Amino acid sequence: MDSNPIRPISNRTPLLDRIDIPADLRRLPESDLRQLADELRTELIDAVSITGGHFGAGLGVVELTVALHYVFDTPNDRLIWDVGHQAYPHKILTGRRDRIRTIRQGGGLSGFTKRSESEYDPFGAAHASTSISSALGMAVARDLRGERRNVIAVIGDSAMSGGMAYEAMNNAGAMDSRLIVVLNDNDMSIAPAVGAMSAYLSRLLSSKSFMSLRHIAKEVARHFPRRLEDTARRAEELARSFITGGTLFEELGFYYVGPIDGHNIDHLLPVLKNVRDSNEPGPVLIHAVTEKGHGYLSAEQADDKWHSVAKFDVITGTQAKSNSKAPSYTSVFAKALIQEAEADDRIIAITAAMPSGTGLNLFGEKFPNRCFDVGIAEQHAVTFAAGLAAEGMKPFAAIYSTFLQRAYDQVVHDVAIQKLPVRFAIDRAGLVGADGQTHAGSFDVTYLGCLPGFVIMAAADEADLVHMVATCAAFDEGPSAVRYPRGDGVGVALPERGIPLEIGRGRIIREGTTIALLSLGGRLGECMKAAQELAAYGLSTTVADARFAKPLDTDLINRLMHEHEVVITIEEGAIGGFGSHVLHYLAMNSLLDHGLKIRTMVLPDIFLDHDSPQAQYDKARLNARHIVETALSALGREIIEQPARA
Repeated sequence: MDSNPIRPISNRTPLLDRIDIPADLRRLPESDLRQLADELRTELIDAVSITGGHFGAGLGVVELTVALHYVFDTPNDRLIWDVGHQAYPHKILTGRRDRIRTIRQGGGLSGFTKRSESEYDPFGAAHASTSISSALGMAVARDLRGERRNVIAVIGDSAMSGGMAYEAMNNAGAMDSRLIVVLNDNDMSIAPAVGAMSAYLSRLLSSKSFMSLRHIAKEVARHFPRRLEDTARRAEELARSFITGGTLFEELGFYYVGPIDGHNIDHLLPVLKNVRDSNEPGPVLIHAVTEKGHGYLSAEQADDKWHSVAKFDVITGTQAKSNSKAPSYTSVFAKALIQEAEADDRIIAITAAMPSGTGLNLFGEKFPNRCFDVGIAEQHAVTFAAGLAAEGMKPFAAIYSTFLQRAYDQVVHDVAIQKLPVRFAIDRAGLVGADGQTHAGSFDVTYLGCLPGFVIMAAADEADLVHMVATCAAFDEGPSAVRYPRGDGVGVALPERGIPLEIGRGRIIREGTTIALLSLGGRLGECMKAAQELAAYGLSTTVADARFAKPLDTDLINRLMHEHEVVITIEEGAIGGFGSHVLHYLAMNSLLDHGLKIRTMVLPDIFLDHDSPQAQYDKARLNARHIVETALSALGREIIEQPARA
């Protein structure tokens, strides 16, 4: 029976319209797969033009996705995509095509693989370099249960720069568990030109008859001129020398096959089938060379291959622009850091594979010798910065909040214990909208705030960020961090140059007498709105910007406690952060013993799904109306619903 009998067949995607799940795909003759891949690419381009999202990586794996689902029996065979942002074609082929235009929207598909979304997503991932580790775990579980299934991890060359990938390969190479790793190589220098000879060698390498290097060497040598064959004294090294890149992986214990053209289905299918049908124990690595952005000219011609895009016009490639006239926090940080670096040649910038995401591409253009992209290696980035700091340099490690989590031991052991003045620029602090729970910067104040000697700042607006960058540059007594939100600023005027702030000092924005709102970071604007609404209830409200989560401005806190009936802390972070530090200070100084009403507003104890930032903060109950509700509740009053306008 047709798995989707009511779906109309279009002239644009007649084959794809017949595919609901991979079992439908496997009913097609191989001769149809080229057309199916073209239709899948057309569908991907159309869908992302409407929704925006990750794009270039998905375009690059269309043929590979088709071939993998055609050869392997998914979902019984486990197919794991590293990071997951390249899995849009995979989602289209695995029963989610009808929802692909909801991707990264509230209630819609995740922009990454997600176990709760589909049985075809055996492992959720949105951080890089995890696929081989998780796949090895699944392979060992299979073996312990005596089951039969293939486990395939698809990892990109960028993700392969993460140390965890090599830790996993080292472990897998020492075991007999059968594991297949597909290296999706769209930028690695180890890849030679791919063509007919490379395809032939790859088929040869993966065939049952030639699963040992001694046999491979003999067969390869036979296909070259007589003089080359006669002078080949070490046939094993000869074979490897013609298959550039394999030696490293084989030294790690992997049987290497490749490189093959990742866009040529006729090259992919026989290799994947050979590996699937082999009964040899141990891990195999298939090296597939692809092009990020393949099949869409605007993406192919872009330097970043259109990694992530806004909505765009399919014909012209023109992306939709933000209506905001305020600069992004990321660009403000980059320009402020450039200003500081112009005045101090000890300032160094470090990023972990996110130069444009952190704004350090701008810094690198200005100071190419003082800007370092270390790859997807946050642990190394932090200790590298620590080494620079130990020699008197002023390193700024610009790392997203959610990615800095991956280097926590290095932050503690290599930076904090040694009191080294590494400056952490923590982008994407707070909720991040479409990227959802995996990329939310929810925990940094909590996990940094417990470390002795750390100075932690949170920018309430873009002007504040400029001053905080200057503060980090000037502070040499130990580690410091400044956190700031994703997206555009609030539109305040920017200073010509940042001025270092007094460490541990906040500011009063609005004076009142009854309620005090003590904000840390990007909720300050919502606090100002809440103060205006509270005025309608006859409640005079102070709004204060803490600026520092550590050290606390205890003078400011004491003043707010003594002069107000209710004090509310507001932050866009998890429990254990700023509010917890304030409560601990109050408790230890007997300031909670006399009936003071204090409330702490933090992110809820759940992982919030992707949605618009406004909707996410509504769910988190951290917008102005929730602040008003909290204040009224503390006073034993109820909110008055405003009548709807006619």
